[in-house]
Amino acid sequence: MNGVIMADFQKQTVQWFPGHMAKTRRIIKESLNLVDGVVELVDARIPYSSSNPELGELISKKPRIVLLNKCDIADAQATKLWVDYYKSNGIYALPVDCRTGKGLNNFLPTVKQALQSVIERNEQKGMNGKALRLMVVGIPNTGKSSFINRMAGNSKAKVADKAGVTRQQQWFAVGKGIELLDTPGVLWPKFDDPEVGDKLAFTGAVKDEVTDIETLSCRLLEVLSTLRPQAITERYKLNSIDGLQGWEILELIGKKRGFLIKGGEINYERTAVMLCDEFRGGMLGRISLELPL
Repeated sequence: MNGVIMADFQKQTVQWFPGHMAKTRRIIKESLNLVDGVVELVDARIPYSSSNPELGELISKKPRIVLLNKCDIADAQATKLWVDYYKSNGIYALPVDCRTGKGLNNFLPTVKQALQSVIERNEQKGMNGKALRLMVVGIPNTGKSSFINRMAGNSKAKVADKAGVTRQQQWFAVGKGIELLDTPGVLWPKFDDPEVGDKLAFTGAVKDEVTDIETLSCRLLEVLSTLRPQAITERYKLNSIDGLQGWEILELIGKKRGFLIKGGEINYERTAVMLCDEFRGGMLGRISLELPL
């Protein structure tokens, strides 16, 4: 790997829009009349990039609650800024970690607050206690299944680390008088901003199979070397990465970890996979890749 190759790699962009996701977009529009509100899960590290830009138009005027999932591996101060940002735009937002359940105790009270007008309307019609129905949406790998399993107290929804697991609609009763409608993960036709595609790939929302993992890891290292260089030097015990390109940092990490192949060459693929896994698992620290504008 060298600078010339990396220059070619930088021209690549991530584009991924499986047919089932186009179908899901139609499902969301067709199912809106069945629900009182929408719950959107986003990755707390990249709330902007992991939120479908078409969602606002799709859900129209339905009340919306945003769950900033994986808050345990996002920068806490950045997450607070995002909560304030959503609030200023009339959207309820909660930092949560769906795998451990952190923050989810605030979900049901927030639903009742966000849907107060719906509750009052039901009471006026003599339908006290009518179940509140919410559609759960989010791009792949934002934790929808983990959220539903936590709230429903069972494991009927499939959960996996791989993107795009949930495929069919399912209803789940959670709490008293609240029902959730699950939907498959939705990405949009193309990523107009290459940085958005990169961030989705960094966090695993886009399958590794449709990206070049070595290229991806080099891009990630270049982002981190600007945003949080100490996260790299401390985790991989490097003296300095000042002025280094992504592939050069990847090479240093490979040497440090002893990821070598025959002839003493660096095993770039193994190093890249390890780096991406450790970033996604929060082993480089609590890092957020974007802030509200």
